Amino acid sequence: MAPITLSQSITQALANDIVAGRLAPGARLDEQSIAKRFKVSRSPVRDALRQLVSTQLIEYLPRRGFSVARIDRAKLQDLYEGFSEIEALCARLFALRAGSTDRASLELLHAAAKTAAESDDAFAYAAINEDFHAAIYAGARNETLRTIAMEVRQRLAPFRSKFFFQRDRIESSLREHDAIVKAILAQDGKKAAEAIRRHTSRTGINVMKHLSTEDEPAAARPRRGNGRTAKRSR
Repeated sequence: MAPITLSQSITQALANDIVAGRLAPGARLDEQSIAKRFKVSRSPVRDALRQLVSTQLIEYLPRRGFSVARIDRAKLQDLYEGFSEIEALCARLFALRAGSTDRASLELLHAAAKTAAESDDAFAYAAINEDFHAAIYAGARNETLRTIAMEVRQRLAPFRSKFFFQRDRIESSLREHDAIVKAILAQDGKKAAEAIRRHTSRTGINVMKHLSTEDEPAAARPRRGNGRTAKRSR
């Protein structure tokens, strides 16, 4: 797992602010102000903003610069629906085409994810999760599908990432991964596709519910107790 770069750290922080509503649609994103906030030069900030443009969380207009885009829930739901089918096809092909080395690598990633979950290491689990899905795309042995899957996954990353800091989501994600791995190892393409489709669809449902909650007035939201939080890796 490659260490996170400075621009990636800024990208994630800004993405979290946008998804959580702390940066409103239409808000201008000034490179100098952001660089001052993170105490960095403008170069990693510029890279972060370009990355966010690719996720469509922000937009760039000539002579106006960068600004926060409006989150279109209908398009986001469409994106998750299409993504679940792309992943399902990748998992099916992996089950039917992948060799013993690919299967062994997937098992090792799944074992590492279990270790991270048992240690309450949400950062490690999130990183391994990315490697797990990337391994399935590669194991499908279809470069066009792999490229499409990675591009769509990148667009959805800001919405998905925050759920790995909720212990119940890590546990359910691990159970869903277990079903995917068992189907792939059994070379059952149909079950592998069904398992990963359910996995991705559940993530999409959680994201849409979260966005709806963020739109509610504070007084209308249910009060939450202090749950157990995942430990952050040092």
